Amino acid sequence: MNKRQRLETCLGGGIPDRPPVALWRHFPVDDQTPEGLAQATVDFQRLFDFDFVKVTPASSFCLKDWGVDDEWQGSSEGTRVYTRRVIQAPEDWESLTALDPYQGRLGDQLACLRLLAEAFSSWEDSPPVLQTIFSPLSQAKNLAGGDALLVHLRKYPDAVHAGLKVIMESTCRFIEAAQSAGIDGIFYAVQHASYDLLSEAEFLAFGKAFDLPILQTAEKLWLNMAHLHGENVMFHLLADYPVPILNWHDRDTYPSLAEAQALFPGVVCGGLQRERTMALGASLQVTAEARDAIQATGGRRFILGTGCVLPIIAPAGNIRAARRSVEL
Repeated sequence: MNKRQRLETCLGGGIPDRPPVALWRHFPVDDQTPEGLAQATVDFQRLFDFDFVKVTPASSFCLKDWGVDDEWQGSSEGTRVYTRRVIQAPEDWESLTALDPYQGRLGDQLACLRLLAEAFSSWEDSPPVLQTIFSPLSQAKNLAGGDALLVHLRKYPDAVHAGLKVIMESTCRFIEAAQSAGIDGIFYAVQHASYDLLSEAEFLAFGKAFDLPILQTAEKLWLNMAHLHGENVMFHLLADYPVPILNWHDRDTYPSLAEAQALFPGVVCGGLQRERTMALGASLQVTAEARDAIQATGGRRFILGTGCVLPIIAPAGNIRAARRSVEL
């Protein structure tokens, strides 16, 4: 099977020739220009030949045009540190205006996607491409800071709702533009569906209420994946999201892959612990964990991956072991 056939078989509930596999990581410094991120992404895919490519810009790509600043300080995850927020007071939420996806950093990201589409078009077995999209609540966290967002959310809910509505509108506009740039799906990052952060009622009002219209905007794409970030997650509240694939930290928190397959009708993506195993473990440990995940799911409705972004310190040998494990 080629990559698309393998994934389509997986999404349809059949057993492909082998389980699909994909890992993704940040590319710090390279991610500050469309050309740099595109080239780094192509090089990573050329080296490891995953079944799809998840494009991973810095989280600020969707916020820079509102005025945030960030800098690279050496995180092992490859993420940047925010040095300037734009939401200082509750009334600042109401001053946000919807962004033009063809301008500024959003326009740069569209340029990156066009470069990727051009590069992969010449490949015999070109990989499907997923663009990372952060939920409005995740974007709001980075606009205000995590603690400030939670305070505002509880004390000034109307103001936060107004800001989230504008963020949602901007996100929908960007997804529509990205579809024209040739993507096959979105990787939709949800970071607040956790009992460590919100109650269920809070997540429904400030998270899910804004997630669903965005996912509806992306429904024409065939390879959408939702990512449920963190531990102590509200998995059941995302189990009915209109996406064919769910990804979460399955090696660190409930549910396990097998448990999730009983709760979610689509494909589960995970199986590899990204720090203890992929970054700090040995290749034999990677292979054993991958085989355990394949056995737990029977190789059906399953994509091998990590529960979140691969640390940039993960050894190439461990990445190769993950890729080879689906061939055994």
